[in-house]
Amino acid sequence: MELRQLQYFVAVAETGGFGRAAEHLGIVQSAVSQQIRRLERALGVTLFDRSARRVRLTGAGERLLPEARTALAAADRVRRVAADIASGTGGLLRLGVIRGPGDRVYRLLDELAAQAPGLRVRTSRMPVTERLAAVRAGELDAALVRAMPAAPGLELLPLWTEPLYVALPAAHPLADCPEPRPEQLAGLPLRLAPRARNPPFHDLVTDLVRATGAEPVPGPPFTDLQDTLGAIAADPPSWTVFYDVTGTLPTLTGVAVRPLAAPGAPTSLAVPPGVPGPALRPLIRALSRRPGPDGAPPGPAGELR
Repeated sequence: MELRQLQYFVAVAETGGFGRAAEHLGIVQSAVSQQIRRLERALGVTLFDRSARRVRLTGAGERLLPEARTALAAADRVRRVAADIASGTGGLLRLGVIRGPGDRVYRLLDELAAQAPGLRVRTSRMPVTERLAAVRAGELDAALVRAMPAAPGLELLPLWTEPLYVALPAAHPLADCPEPRPEQLAGLPLRLAPRARNPPFHDLVTDLVRATGAEPVPGPPFTDLQDTLGAIAADPPSWTVFYDVTGTLPTLTGVAVRPLAAPGAPTSLAVPPGVPGPALRPLIRALSRRPGPDGAPPGPAGELR
């Protein structure tokens, strides 16, 4: 059974004759008759009573006519959805996301929804190594990544840069410095999570220290921000580096939080190389049209200043 056979069946039923159906469809009558006979053989029923001057539906034909119309309507919906997917206005975008900062990711998704309301977005949050592996394997269409200079086998589209903050004991002399520099902090034990937990950020911080000509002094490991700040307040002097993911900097008695005088942590969109697929095109358009957090216009090639 073919869709065109159902189309011919509906046309004959609605026009009341093979000749009129052929004229409506723009084909010869013999082609209509042949396809209807094939459909009847495939279904094992007779659809039309051909004995009268006007072709009439049999009981089986009357019962199957609404089903044929439903099948044709479903096929039309498939075509429309496929066209939307191909144009980038529909379909499914599988996006790996990160935390924060603030509502920036949510604003990005809102902009995407405004530009492609028919596009469904499925977000996934997972460790950065798994996120990138999923993009490479085709399990994700794209992923947001932070502090990553390169991703082998993928392209990185720059989005925004997040400032870094340093936390150190409030009693330390550097606590009075508005923006401590890495070289001033290099001699203090540095609290960092093990590199395996977040290689890009670990390397970003250690490279900032090494750029001063010093080696990072290992301190107790960073666990989570709240516990680490508590340890900085209570233990021998140490420091840590973090970026804001909530829009509100933490406050804790005994701890000073200051902007770090150093380049921030860049956030990028990791995508497969080459021409972006249909699901990615509206996301890239949303990125290229959305102003930065300070109201500045978007940068070239989708970069947000």
